[in-house]
Amino acid sequence: MSQPNPLGYDPKARVHLGLFYTGVGPQIVWTDPDAAPHTHIDTFVKVVQTLERGLFDAFFLGEGLRVRENRGRVHALDVAGRPDAITQLSALAATTTRIGLVATQNTTYNYPADLARRLASLDLVSAGRAGWNIVTTDNAWTGENFRHGGWLAHDRRYERAGQFVEAAEALWASWDDDAIASYGDDGSWLRPGSAPGIERDTDLVRLRATATLPRSRQTRPVLFQAGDSPGGRDLAARHADVVFSANTSYDKAVAYARDLRTRLAGYGRAPDSLRILPGTSVVLGDTEAQARERADWIRREQTSGPRAIAFLEQYWGKDLSGYDPDGPLPDIDPTPDELDPSRGTIPIELRTGKLAVIARWRALAEQRKLSIRDLVIEVAPGHDLFVGTPGRIADEWVRYVRTRAVDGFNIIPQLIPGSVEEIVDKLVPELQERGAYRTAYEGSTLREHLDLPPLPTVTPAPSGGTRARTSTPSSTEKGIS
Repeated sequence: MSQPNPLGYDPKARVHLGLFYTGVGPQIVWTDPDAAPHTHIDTFVKVVQTLERGLFDAFFLGEGLRVRENRGRVHALDVAGRPDAITQLSALAATTTRIGLVATQNTTYNYPADLARRLASLDLVSAGRAGWNIVTTDNAWTGENFRHGGWLAHDRRYERAGQFVEAAEALWASWDDDAIASYGDDGSWLRPGSAPGIERDTDLVRLRATATLPRSRQTRPVLFQAGDSPGGRDLAARHADVVFSANTSYDKAVAYARDLRTRLAGYGRAPDSLRILPGTSVVLGDTEAQARERADWIRREQTSGPRAIAFLEQYWGKDLSGYDPDGPLPDIDPTPDELDPSRGTIPIELRTGKLAVIARWRALAEQRKLSIRDLVIEVAPGHDLFVGTPGRIADEWVRYVRTRAVDGFNIIPQLIPGSVEEIVDKLVPELQERGAYRTAYEGSTLREHLDLPPLPTVTPAPSGGTRARTSTPSSTEKGIS
């Protein structure tokens, strides 16, 4: 039973919505016969225009810098062939007028001045609608693209991310508002001293650069942060405008919001300076029973037999392709080594102690007579679902936002374009009827859609051993350690 909510109540709060189009993973059912092609620009144009019709705050693109692998082989069950996120969102900016466009970009293997320039470019060409979903990456298979392998320990990734974001913010803030000449007879296109150089020299970020672009309508891209570890929460509390979390169930959402707002205060930030949008999926039905039946079908489609086998191979450390996914768990012992990191992100709580995890799975499978596929459906990590009629889910979401547990949701669709069209045509009207969703866009920038406070116009102060000073114009980086 839910405990009393300590966060207060806002009877006028409205639901903010984003849609997260994943880059890799099993969430999107690409095998569905009605699925749109996942590498065609027309698919993305249709999705983003549908979202804009539904008055969504933002469209997020996931990013995969390398095709995933399983035990050293290409994991061919993922969608591949997706264009670079910033490139794709730039194209979508020309087909839309209001919706925010958010690119997932990692701080582990990019370079601050280069990424800051590309994100500022998206912000300018979209007239202030860009966002940056800040992520870190520790998997060795991505690192191989950059000759770094398993570079940087978990905590150090967040140290680098903080330094990286500070450098990007300094670059975005470095141009004065009146830097560009107003008249042809001013004698200089760029007013001298109005675009100072930025320098950073730490163990994780080293650069000397001058920003090449002015500020956008919203000053800089909106900063999203996706991470739930203590390091991720601190990074969000210090820098983010929006948090994309995995804490979707109500009690977890309340605890997460309370913790994050305490961290905000520690950095001198107000509670309304950050929006919390947990990731979730939605399955709608005309009745509760129909919605549950659809949810069961989707889950089984997401967890195909080959996917279930590949999931267990991470834990067994062996080739299990000879086992029937609809049969019992493997009758062979796993290797003693801990998890193979080559498949990428694995929840922190499952990275060690795999033999104990497997023992619990065996006991669960025996007790409930579960096949390999049934077990994986039961234990594989994922976001919580909202399953039910549009009216009931709307009521639940209104409770979430008005008790300040969340500010909205970042929806992960399963069927493209079907899931998107259903949410826009069936769920959004229910929210509007309850006075908990906009009936028209009230601004033109992503920052305005999210009702975020205006940004200060000062250059971020150097911190953490970094320094910012005026230097001769340059756009080169010295590299990273």
